[in-house]
Amino acid sequence: MTHFHIVTLFPESIAAYFSVSMLKRAQQDRKIKVLFYNPRDFTADKHKRVDQKPYGGGPGMVLEAESVLKAATKAIGRKDRKDVEVVFFSPSGKQFEQKDAKRLAKKKHIVFLCGHYEGIDARVAKILKAKTVSVGPYVLTGGELPAAVIADAVTRHVPGVLGCADSLEESRTASPEVYTRPEVLEWKGKNYKVPKVLVSGHHAKIEEWKKSKKK
Repeated sequence: MTHFHIVTLFPESIAAYFSVSMLKRAQQDRKIKVLFYNPRDFTADKHKRVDQKPYGGGPGMVLEAESVLKAATKAIGRKDRKDVEVVFFSPSGKQFEQKDAKRLAKKKHIVFLCGHYEGIDARVAKILKAKTVSVGPYVLTGGELPAAVIADAVTRHVPGVLGCADSLEESRTASPEVYTRPEVLEWKGKNYKVPKVLVSGHHAKIEEWKKSKKK
């Protein structure tokens, strides 16, 4: 079973995503497990405050190291570190790719450190020896969406999650264009037809068409 441990101030922002479709079934079938850890539950501050002003000045607030480290430590526990991968999100990190999803699917425990505001104290990633990852060359409000994206991509590679191995796009010839019934769609006075090759029954030509669309 692959365990996703998500350290976040806002678990409610992505919890619903894990409660439907493939990710829900994967949990019901005990292929994956999703757990949330809120740094606010690991601070001694009576107001549950976990952000502080950044050293060196600048706008916004930074998540303090101690509460995040305590939350991550709770997630890691006494597990063998070779079974654990800690992921820290940053636009400057290594671009996440399909090969990374395959590799992570072999891990038993994946810990996502979801920053917010101006980010997390940089010492957290150093102490936990986290892999800095990016899901794209842009900035998001927090790490929750990247955590959901990567968890989704990884789950597809967990054995037994997909009913058919051919559902993995990289194991078949998949086209960015897909069609279904009706063969002729009438919309606002115009007819839109399915490409003839797809209804020809000629499998070799269909495969050739799919490959051409991937270019």
